[in-house]
Amino acid sequence: MKKKVCKFLLKLMRYQPDFESTRHDIPQYVLVFAPHTSWRDFVIGKLFLVAMGVKTSFLIKKEAFFFPLGPILKKLGGMPVTRTNYHKFTDQVAALFKDPNLKSILVCPEGTRRCVSTWKKGFYTIGEKANVPFVLGYIDYNTRRCGMGPIFYPTGNYEEDVQQMQEFFYGMRGRRKGHFYWETFGREKGEGRRMN
Repeated sequence: MKKKVCKFLLKLMRYQPDFESTRHDIPQYVLVFAPHTSWRDFVIGKLFLVAMGVKTSFLIKKEAFFFPLGPILKKLGGMPVTRTNYHKFTDQVAALFKDPNLKSILVCPEGTRRCVSTWKKGFYTIGEKANVPFVLGYIDYNTRRCGMGPIFYPTGNYEEDVQQMQEFFYGMRGRRKGHFYWETFGREKGEGRRMN
């Protein structure tokens, strides 16, 4: 019933979910989501994931888990984390994958809704420490499409791997125009979205 309701709501909001490329064949993964420029990304993304039956948790700073918001965030899959110490943070999140019931953790590598030209490295370190691949998730406000793209296995070469992952997002636009670096960068490079 939840799936049908979420599919209906996405259709009502005129979003086109890419149901065909959604990955169900990987036991566990880090869901790398971009672009992230608005709180609406969470709403649309959550509708898509529920419509697809994809179970994922997401990381939120523990300060956000105050009453009455805290119980709601936990119900939606939110996991409180402390980000003061980088190594403790990545160890803490990677350890969550020891639970076989945990399918995936959603991470926004930009780390903010402002325009940035670099990604935070934490998501990559988590994937390496947990020995799980990355799945690239997106909402493109240009085409009003949302979905899950290619699977990416880390090679250990962070700079090269991240550059290849970012190429998938070339030309996509966030909710707030001009707040996603790879929207402009992709157009300057003459690149479209690359599907693998």
